[in-house]
Amino acid sequence: MTPELVIKNLHVQVDGKEILKGIDLTINQGEIHAVMGPNGSGKSTLANTLAGNPKYVVTEGEILYKGENIAAWKPDERARKGIFLAFQYPLAIPGVTVANFLRTALNAKRRETGTNGDAQAISIPEFRKLMTQKMQLLKLDPTFATRYLNDGFSGGEKKRVEILQMAVLNPELAVLDETDSGLDIDALRIVSEGVNAVAGPNIGILLITHYQRILNYIKPHFVHVMISGKFALSGGPDLALQLEEKGYDWIKEDDAVGK
Repeated sequence: MTPELVIKNLHVQVDGKEILKGIDLTINQGEIHAVMGPNGSGKSTLANTLAGNPKYVVTEGEILYKGENIAAWKPDERARKGIFLAFQYPLAIPGVTVANFLRTALNAKRRETGTNGDAQAISIPEFRKLMTQKMQLLKLDPTFATRYLNDGFSGGEKKRVEILQMAVLNPELAVLDETDSGLDIDALRIVSEGVNAVAGPNIGILLITHYQRILNYIKPHFVHVMISGKFALSGGPDLALQLEEKGYDWIKEDDAVGK
């Protein structure tokens, strides 16, 4: 089976400065990989690079999605092909309702992938049913469907709407960039339950986080520690517990970086 994502020796520059310095990573369908690391280590650079943000320039290496090199793919093409990014800081889009945004995005994905054979646009009644199911899953008030996307939303509401997008669009690769940032414990639990409901054998998830606490709710198969633009250490779920207890300095002290 072809892996969902293969990253080979990835080097990335931002504004002429090298941030990622040789990342190697393979994610198969059904796997959850957590990337942890201190602030400024390059975690969000990796997320933005996978999403195709043009500010992030790949200078060396490959990104293979389902066996295809996606270096030349634009962000919208990546999204239509099944790559999803949940932003660390979701933007507000006044004038565009959550429902209209999601229905438009879902129809674009259906046209690209040929869902249901004929790739016809989802009907309004069918979409409303799907939307209602997913909003109930994330404990979102039904009125959110008619509100403008992230306009006036709290931090927790924005993050729940990000996961609502993932639940509706049903991607094959989801990159969650510090989804736990700014969440209180109740919002964290609800968002995590939503991620777990979407997780399964047909999706690969890359969960980027600074803290171990979200991993109490979302259990990764693998944990990778990023220090100064490289993976300094990789292991199983227990590695996150070590980081919670000991921080990141012990990795540097053990000269793990670059090995």
